[in-house]
Amino acid sequence: MSCQSNPVQLELDLFGGSNDKPPPAPAGEPALNGMYYERSTGLYVSYVQGRRYFEVTSARCLGDKAWKERIKKERSI
Repeated sequence: MSCQSNPVQLELDLFGGSNDKPPPAPAGEPALNGMYYERSTGLYVSYVQGRRYFEVTSARCLGDKAWKERIKKERSI
C-alpha cells in the first residue's frame, strides 16, 4: 500500500477585509475621524475614516480633565 502526500495550499486573510473601503459618508457630512464623546453610552470613542475603532470609559481615558470636558462640549455625537 502506497501513501502519497499531496500538498495542500491554504490562504488566510489575516486582516479580514482591510482592502475594503469605508462606506461613503452621507452628502454634506464628512466621515468621522478622531476622538468623540458618545452621549448615549457615556464613552469616549475613536473613529478612523468613519469606522468605530476604539472605545474607552471616562475613568480609563488618558486625557486630563480639561481635555475630557472640551471633547464633551465640542465633539459630542
